[in-house]
Formats: sequence, C-alpha cells, structure tokens
Amino acid sequence: MSAHKYELMFIADPEFDERALKKLTDEYMETVTKAGGTVEDPDFWGRRKLAYEIDGKTEGNYVVVNYSCEPAVSDELDRVLNLNDSVVRTKILRKDAK
Repeated sequence: MSAHKYELMFIADPEFDERALKKLTDEYMETVTKAGGTVEDPDFWGRRKLAYEIDGKTEGNYVVVNYSCEPAVSDELDRVLNLNDSVVRTKILRKDAK
C-alpha cells in the first residue's frame, strides 16, 4: 500500500475562537501524523455563512487541510471527525485519483 494525497474540508461550530479551532484541527491531524502520514499547514477560512441551516446553525468555521497517508488512516480520520458534535460537516477528497 502507498500513501495517497487527500484534501479535508470541515466545518466546525461557529462559537469556536481561532485558538480552539487550531487545537481541534491539530488533534485530528495527529491521527495522520501518528500513522506516518504528512500534513500541510491548515488553511483557516474563518467564520462563514452556511448554504443552508445545519443542526440549527447558520454559520460555521471552515478549515481546509491537505495531507498524505494510507487509505485506512484517512478512513479513520473521517470516522473520528464524524463522532465529534463540534464538527458540523466533513468532506474528504482524494487528490491523486485518476
């Protein structure tokens, strides 16, 4: 198996300040680095209006992170992100797909 490149976008609770958002992002990206993957610097887009209301929220903090790892590690990252109530939505795209 070889590492693949991925792009993660997630929307976190709009109440999070910048420090809390960075801490949350770092905690999740540890899943990748502990398994031998690499993570590029996260791109914090800040608080933005959602296209539609999700769980009573109309805004969210957007974060985009590019990383490389084994497919199983990316699956685990997706699983743990979806367990967190502070994470409103997630989307992981494989960047090197044919």
